[in-house]
Amino acid sequence: MKKSAYTLTLLLCLSLVFVGCREEKETPAETIEETIEEVGEEVEAASEDVQDVIEDVEEVEE
Repeated sequence: MKKSAYTLTLLLCLSLVFVGCREEKETPAETIEETIEEVGEEVEAASEDVQDVIEDVEEVEE
């Protein structure tokens, strides 16, 4: 009886691992939207870095 309970528990855990972690496939539109958002964030971060460098240069010139 114990062996069958352990076996059923093991099978249940394995099935939850394979079913519970499955990621839903994204549509091409969702993939494009995410990519655009990521690029926008990167551009914003880069512009902030450039602005910081400009401010540093202006401080050095003064």
